[in-house]
Parts: sequence; C-alpha cells; structure tokens
Amino acid sequence: MPRAGLTSARVAEAAADLADDVGLDGVTLTALAKHFGVATPSLYTHVRSGADVRTRVALLALDETADLVSDALAGVSGRSALAAVGGVWRGYARRHPGRYAATRLPLDASTAAASAGPRHAELSRAALRGYALSGDDETHAVRLLGATFHGYAALDAAGAFSHGGPSVPASDDTWERVIDGLDTLLRSWETR
Repeated sequence: MPRAGLTSARVAEAAADLADDVGLDGVTLTALAKHFGVATPSLYTHVRSGADVRTRVALLALDETADLVSDALAGVSGRSALAAVGGVWRGYARRHPGRYAATRLPLDASTAAASAGPRHAELSRAALRGYALSGDDETHAVRLLGATFHGYAALDAAGAFSHGGPSVPASDDTWERVIDGLDTLLRSWETR
C-alpha cells in the first residue's frame, strides 16, 4: 500500500532538490527514502529504480526549462531571442546544477519523444525566426545553439571561467561576445 502523501511526482521533486544539493550522482533511493522517512523498498511503489528517478528528474527539468524559455522568448527576436534562450540555460545551470545535469542524460527514444525535448527544439526554431534560415540550415543552427549554450552553461556553472585576476574579462563579458558572435554568424549564414 502506498504511503499516504508519497507519489511519483513528490519523489521526482525531492530527487531534483537533492540533485541540486549534492549532485545528480548523489541521488539514490537510499537518500530519498531517508528524506521521506521510509524504508527504501517503500519507494518501489512509486519508482522502478535509481535510473528511473534520474530520468524523472531529467523530465522535470526539461519541463521547467521549456516553460522558462517560452516565457523568455515572448516579444523578442534576433539577438535578443538568442540571449533569452541562452540566458535561461546559463541561469538554470547555475541555480539548479543537479537538475541541469539531468537534462544532459540520454533518454530512450519513446521517453525522449514524450518529453519536453521536442518542445525545446521548436523553441530554438522560434528563436531563429529573425534569421533567414530554413530546412537543413535551420536544423544545423538549432544544433549550433544547443552546443554553444549547453557548453558555455556547463563550463560557467562549474566555475571554469572564474580563474584569473582583475585583468581577466568577466564571464558575463565573454557571454555577451558569444551572443554577438552567434548573431553575426546567423545573420550572414550562407545556404548550401
């Protein structure tokens, strides 16, 4: 019999919070059971395994970020749209490092298709509407944005850009240059 108040959604939310506190690798069924004050086997009513829990964190994080990106894109285009989408990922990776790490987990095809992943692809396409791209060029540009935004967000959140002294440009300055560079590239994109 399921413990009163314990649901799959509550387990996923607790796992996401735990991931942000201790890292995604620290999300275990034992740690979650301790959080809820139950025996570990009690969780099997709500989740199948530790891998299932991490997948649920990924799905939760993809939903959260899709909503954030959608809101950020409202009323903007061109460079501002690029900055909006990238800014969501960069900020999310800083605020929610465990959840962000979960968004990078590979999902099986059916889970990926049912996730917010396809919505993210459409939101990236929406961010590119201010540029003269279509077909394969648009697909290449979506991949470029994803690689750039996620690479920068992951490195920035990990503190990779916090080295140096007062003469080293701030990560925010570099970020602005990244967005400028993407905007310039996308405005001059040559169709093949």
